[in-house]
Amino acid sequence: MNTAIEQHPAARLAYNRRNVWDLLSAEEKTQTMAFAEDYKQFLDAGKTEREVVTVSENLLRGAGFRDLSEYSSLKPGDKVYTNIRRKALVAAVLGRIPLVKGLHLVGAHIDSPRLDLKPQPLYEEEDLVFLKTHYYGGIKKYQWLSVPLALHGLVVKNDGSSIPVIIGENPLEPVFTVSDLLPHLAKDQMDKKMLEAVSGESLNILAGSIPLGSTELNERFKLAVLELLYRNYGLVEEDLISAELELVPAWPARDVGLDRSFVGGYGQDDRVCAYTALRACLETSAPERTAVLVLADKEETGSTGNTGMTAAFLANAVAEIGFRCSPDFNELHLRRTLANSRALSADVNVALDPNYGDVVEKRNTARLGGGLILTKYTGTRGKSGTNDAHAEMVAWIRQIFNRSGIIWQTGELGKVDQGGGGTVAHFMAAHGMDVLDCGVGLLGMHSPFEIASKADIFMAYRGYGAFLASH
Repeated sequence: MNTAIEQHPAARLAYNRRNVWDLLSAEEKTQTMAFAEDYKQFLDAGKTEREVVTVSENLLRGAGFRDLSEYSSLKPGDKVYTNIRRKALVAAVLGRIPLVKGLHLVGAHIDSPRLDLKPQPLYEEEDLVFLKTHYYGGIKKYQWLSVPLALHGLVVKNDGSSIPVIIGENPLEPVFTVSDLLPHLAKDQMDKKMLEAVSGESLNILAGSIPLGSTELNERFKLAVLELLYRNYGLVEEDLISAELELVPAWPARDVGLDRSFVGGYGQDDRVCAYTALRACLETSAPERTAVLVLADKEETGSTGNTGMTAAFLANAVAEIGFRCSPDFNELHLRRTLANSRALSADVNVALDPNYGDVVEKRNTARLGGGLILTKYTGTRGKSGTNDAHAEMVAWIRQIFNRSGIIWQTGELGKVDQGGGGTVAHFMAAHGMDVLDCGVGLLGMHSPFEIASKADIFMAYRGYGAFLASH
């Protein structure tokens, strides 16, 4: 890291934001760009939580990690993981210090806003076939109109067999879309508030228009689509009831800007933190404290369900690891392990967009290119729903990052009364551990095409690695 920038002695007394690009050496800039290429491939391969878990598991096994169930006992240096219902994952590198002294965890979520098909989605109207959707997570509904969408997911048939589905990613495949109203006839629509201009029930996917059979056949347009589903996948309409089918943007992640300094793509909240944390975990070896990676589901809908952070899967995984380290590991040991742990809630934050500068308080808002963001508290208005990290925890992370040459900044999620949001930090803190939110800044968060700085992505990877390797 190039730090040869002269300063007046008095300037050292003030805190000043730094730009990562100013401090990277030529070699590090090359590394930053190369890292972003790998990251874009990850985004394209993992557009759903199931796909992220599959990709992550493959990378872990390639780096020497093995399923926890393959071990009867564990020792320092062992690398393990456990797959939770193919929607969440916990990985660990066993450290020298006993578990009860505490772990170092990095937790990110791998679900993203999208459109889910309803259990009975298929219908026809006016010689057109549509699919009904129910949006998942917080979206601006109008952003999902008139864009190409791909269908990803899984169908479990009546006989128990599973059919994976990906339609729309290959340029030779069809895509799907939600049609919008032409501006010539949209006076009433455009007179409405943006929140009300598009209703959730109008996010219907255009799916077909070629009829089956003669004009006397009822629902012949819908039946034509069903016939295609049966011919290509062996599916009948009832099979859609036991399916998880998600519509996501069909475009790939791309470089943004003439200088290619940004990554644009779908699902960077929070897969940018998931990938950088995963890469840091893959490269962790022989840590003092056991290093743990948590990839969780359901954050965008409240972290509920048995694959969300309010579930027991993290505690269960730690208990399984503890038992394999020492057969007398019990409930009290588990509680001590978690309470003595330190964690980074690896989630994104807003970066300043000069086009919308009035919604943030600029002195306390992160910038693209300013490095990894430390967020002491999240929540809404009066810090409702926040973890609010203790000063000691913030200082300790500062020390690690400063010692390791990690460029970092602070950030808040908008003006005090503007709105806000939350992360999984307070769910992790419920175990007693110290937790700090720490992630990458985005523009266009929750949109189908979010923007992140390659410099910040690289700093997240290095920062999470420094934390996992710390004492």
